[in-house]
Amino acid sequence: MKDPRELVEEALFEARPYVEYSDRLRSVILSALKETGDVEELKARIESLMEKESEPFKTDLRIFLQKLEGLLG
Repeated sequence: MKDPRELVEEALFEARPYVEYSDRLRSVILSALKETGDVEELKARIESLMEKESEPFKTDLRIFLQKLEGLLG
């Protein structure tokens, strides 16, 4: 399995064309990864963030999560 940071970077790259706030998304995701250090915990953190955020950033988080889950298989 790939390093969590590599997976996150790849998912961010794949999500970039589809998200509105790519810089904010990158910042939030990398910060959450530093706090969790684990992909499964990161997914849970993103789902929690999605409940608190408003559109369109909520959709950006959803797109990233879909890309990450796709890479995980």
